[in-house]
Amino acid sequence: MAGAGRVAERTDRWSTADGSGGPRRAWTFLSNHGHVLVCLAQDPDARLRDVAQAVGITERAVQKIVSDLEAAGIVARVRAGRRNHYRLHTEQPLRHPIEAHRTVGALLTMVLERAELRRLVT
Repeated sequence: MAGAGRVAERTDRWSTADGSGGPRRAWTFLSNHGHVLVCLAQDPDARLRDVAQAVGITERAVQKIVSDLEAAGIVARVRAGRRNHYRLHTEQPLRHPIEAHRTVGALLTMVLERAELRRLVT
């Protein structure tokens, strides 16, 4: 994995068998948009291919999600040579009216480790 290699590796623990012997995809509290955001917070230099693998979706889906996050002003893509660096605007409010009183930073505070949070504010 390129960059700092901080993007969490996907495990299949979240898609466990339901007792019938076959895999079953379980629901999660965060959407794919939330998962991509967390991955970019963990490693702002991550390749989208690595983010896709960690989230369990296609690279094209991650590209679309990053475009959505950019359009919403939550992520800024900064070109660094041949690579991209992703800057997060943690002061942006969450998008749904139920959670709009909270910010992206508040969401990330709930999910990320302290060391990862410190990197966001430096």
